[in-house]
Amino acid sequence: MGKTTIAGTLARALSRSGHDVLALDCDANPMLGISLGLGAERTEELVSAREGLESGDTPHQPTAAGMEETFGTDAPDGVRLVVAARVEQVEPGCMCCGVSPHQLLRDMEGESRMVVGDLEAGTGTLMRMPQGGANLALVITQPTAKAMQVARHALEAAKQRAIPAVLIANRVRTDADVELIRTTMGPQVGIPMAILAVPEDAAVAQADQDGLAPADVAPESPAVLAVQRLGQSVSEFAGAR
Repeated sequence: MGKTTIAGTLARALSRSGHDVLALDCDANPMLGISLGLGAERTEELVSAREGLESGDTPHQPTAAGMEETFGTDAPDGVRLVVAARVEQVEPGCMCCGVSPHQLLRDMEGESRMVVGDLEAGTGTLMRMPQGGANLALVITQPTAKAMQVARHALEAAKQRAIPAVLIANRVRTDADVELIRTTMGPQVGIPMAILAVPEDAAVAQADQDGLAPADVAPESPAVLAVQRLGQSVSEFAGAR
């Protein structure tokens, strides 16, 4: 289960628990629609609409509401998906093509919806976040040296910007994998961390391979159930703020 699959499964879990959820696909390769259960064809239609900005086939949208209408669609379980990946245009003041995820989130401040963003891999987006630019950062890592190094930088960036963070130990096979991440990451980052483990799961891997949402085809699989527990924790966190 990768970050996009976790984001899609989490968005649906939150919506099922009663939240009004907006899912933002901010990845350069926007495939969140597949993980939400829209299917490859509808996901590609949304991506094509974004690409139409470059050719002039799609009109620019100066507001977040306009973006949601033009580049958004209803997904299963009542989630609203918006493809908000940046495009290769030099129009930094344009909401739909030059605005970064944290600017878009700022424009949505005051809304009652819960926003789940699938950001680009790495630390770039977090590094550009202002102080308190998000309510919570979910940092996903695997028990490998390279993945933990990237996650360490992400946690440090969140800490510097006063953004609470949860570390997700992803695709773990044993308790030793989780402990490796805990002992390796904790002392070096220097912040107390809640760690949630998402196990390696053949059913989720098959769903990803087939272009289907694990929430639809493997709702009782260990990885999906783990993300549902994450959704409960996120709900409790949101309610405490």
